Amino acid sequence: MFMNFIKDETGAVTVDWVVLTAAVVGLGLIVLAAVRPAVSTLATDIGTEITAAGTAMKAADGTP
Repeated sequence: MFMNFIKDETGAVTVDWVVLTAAVVGLGLIVLAAVRPAVSTLATDIGTEITAAGTAMKAADGTP
């Protein structure tokens, strides 16, 4: 019975998928950590430009 358990490979595919999924998640976290500062800066710049455009539009319309 113990030898049958040792030779059984029915869970090997599951272990492969768990390892592969962990690798993909790990790579995703590494990429996120590398890209986050640039995205944050870009989002701030876009917000500043939108605010400036709104102010310019209000000034052009003559609204206070």
